[in-house]
Amino acid sequence: MLKTELLEIIANGENSGVEFKRDDIRPEQLAKEVVAMANFQGGKLLLEVEDDGTISGVQRPNLEQWVMNVMQDKIHPMMLPFYEEIKLDDAKIVALLSFPQGISKPYVVRDRGREDIYIRVGSISRLATREQQMRLFELGGMLHTEVMPVPRTDTSCLDEARLTNYLRDILKDPDIPASPEAWQTRLLGLGFLTEVAGNCYCTIAGLVLFGKFPRRYLKQAGLRVLAFNGQDKEYQAALDEILDGPMVGRWDIEGSGKRLIDGGIIERFMDAVGPFMSRQASCIDQGLRRETQWFYPLEAVRESLVNALAHRDWTRFVEIEVGLYADRLEVISPGILTNAMTIEKMKAGQRSPRNTLIMEVLRDYGYVDYRGMGVRTKIIPLTLALTGKEPAFVVTDDYLKTTLYR
Repeated sequence: MLKTELLEIIANGENSGVEFKRDDIRPEQLAKEVVAMANFQGGKLLLEVEDDGTISGVQRPNLEQWVMNVMQDKIHPMMLPFYEEIKLDDAKIVALLSFPQGISKPYVVRDRGREDIYIRVGSISRLATREQQMRLFELGGMLHTEVMPVPRTDTSCLDEARLTNYLRDILKDPDIPASPEAWQTRLLGLGFLTEVAGNCYCTIAGLVLFGKFPRRYLKQAGLRVLAFNGQDKEYQAALDEILDGPMVGRWDIEGSGKRLIDGGIIERFMDAVGPFMSRQASCIDQGLRRETQWFYPLEAVRESLVNALAHRDWTRFVEIEVGLYADRLEVISPGILTNAMTIEKMKAGQRSPRNTLIMEVLRDYGYVDYRGMGVRTKIIPLTLALTGKEPAFVVTDDYLKTTLYR
């Protein structure tokens, strides 16, 4: 790093990705700061810089070796930062530790027989709350929330007709359960039920895919649909509806194709927003019909919703929100992108499913194609072709927002 770059970082002060410390810091304190930033978005730790930005200069002999020993002894899983020393004009030396966002979350500090998980909140490193720990385990692939039990549920909460349709018509399984016991065994095997202390509960995946009323037991299930006449949220919405029900539809499979018998939440959503995404021509055509003009490509809208349903973070206690405005359509999916995934990788077609069971069932129905490249092959090109405007993707600490411009 250049001296000018270092001085600029120091001048800007500490933040969520920058921390100043003296090199006489205790090993567990150094590990705490590194772990907190690795569990967040990575960062830089400057040694021998005071909290107010005053540069003291390295004092500890063999500082690099000491730092690497701390990384090995106090942090798990072990991570090795990029270490460099920058010599300033007054001969003082600042040590800089740089490390990216961790890919093996959660990182913990091992000290005195304890393992503590820290997270970065602004410029402060603090112990992660229970909810934050759950998200870190989920991001690190150590916790699959979609197969967690939903309290107060059992087999009766699932739509047996829809499950039968899935097994018999979608999967072409000739062995359909004929008794409650057989159904329980099959659903446990599929991951739609789970057993805890001798009792069977619906998993999150089973409930949101096939549940009769998922929101009755899981408040973040379903989705909220809003429509406004202007470009901003207004007090009076043209549409404000919360959709609840099973994610998948019930289909009649025939030799010539499949016909929808009873729509799931995906079909109900498309029906609800149709009038707000289109207008009819003022005159009729030769077939005595009025042509419908669509403001957005329907396949791109549907794909954006399916992506939100398939990849949302179930540790977030808010529903998916879809907002229609005078100039755009927004789909907000709770949760950040999974580990190592970025907007650029997503647009390039890289796949990193968060909820693999939900994703596989949606793929069985054809809601998701087998390539799993809907952003690259549908959302972006179809929107560009119809509107001439590329969709926008924004990721924050709380959500992923997909915006299609009218």
